[in-house]
Amino acid sequence: MDFDLDDDSQELQRLAAGLLDREAASARIEAHERSGEPYDAKLWTALASAGLLGACLPEDLGGAGLGAVALAVILREISAHAAPVPAYASLTAALTVARHGTGDRRARLAALAEGGMVLTAAVREPGSGLAPSAAVTPDTTARRDGDAYVIDGVKTFVSYAEQAAFILVPARTDDGGVGVFLLEPGQVALTPQPAATGEPMSRLGLDGVRTGADSLLGPGAYETLVGHTSAGAVASASGALAAALDLTTEHVKTREQFGRPLAGFQAVTMQIGDVYIAKRALDVAMWAGVWRLAEGHDDAAEVLAVAAWAACEGALRALYTCQHLHGGLGLDVTYPLHRHFAWGKHYVHLLGGAEEQLDAIGALVA
Repeated sequence: MDFDLDDDSQELQRLAAGLLDREAASARIEAHERSGEPYDAKLWTALASAGLLGACLPEDLGGAGLGAVALAVILREISAHAAPVPAYASLTAALTVARHGTGDRRARLAALAEGGMVLTAAVREPGSGLAPSAAVTPDTTARRDGDAYVIDGVKTFVSYAEQAAFILVPARTDDGGVGVFLLEPGQVALTPQPAATGEPMSRLGLDGVRTGADSLLGPGAYETLVGHTSAGAVASASGALAAALDLTTEHVKTREQFGRPLAGFQAVTMQIGDVYIAKRALDVAMWAGVWRLAEGHDDAAEVLAVAAWAACEGALRALYTCQHLHGGLGLDVTYPLHRHFAWGKHYVHLLGGAEEQLDAIGALVA
């Protein structure tokens, strides 16, 4: 079976990697961290100018129409460079609006392709991770009241909520289904929450929020949203581990102990081998799931749940191994490993952990 990306995706990967090598070097990221800005606006514009923000959007919105595979390619590279931009939040939300939105709200996505908009989605709730399938319904409710809906609930760890033009909010409706509502930041109560990556995150309080019926996206929006948020989180975890492995491989080749490189010790070789195996296992499951999502296969959620489990289990252990092999250097904030470790842990946290993904796999298989 061939797991290589096709020519278009490989070209996209090279474009993203080359741009981020130039525009998201460690010195640039350190300067951003000192600035206190929510994200690197110049880098966001550079990604847009290169066509990367529009790559997965439909052509009528200024994109290339490459869908979920392009989403994973771009997010994996952004995570591998720990680039401080709202790509995960914006692109996963935008693909949902592009497919299920109408009128002006859908048309406004063209501004995202140009770097002039930020979007986000409020998928997580207290005590749960990202849902791998639409079978897991939110506790947030949306009650019909005349020509409007009244939404009640709590959403947690919503990235870039204050900066977003729209926040996608899934909620259970009166008919037993789940709708996705487009709300503006001013409609909800935002409370800052800390994030390991340093990006701004918020708790959303939805206490009787009233919104018009036209804010409800079309049927199937929840399925699209949970599929792409799960795929994006797994791709981001994959990028973080790949970068950590590269750094650790170079470190053990050059760092000497007892007069010989660390790589010359069998125990170190076995540990770095385990990290490589964890990375490959995650990549295979991630690309298989993303491809199935792009092609609309019925088992996409199941395979993405397997990929999410690989991220939360083997990949997380592998990140700890990278830290261990670096010794004290891995904890030095002037050395880039700490960013990749933080990014990997962040997306594992969003996914909800290995046990939650095992429960999801069991439910989907059953």
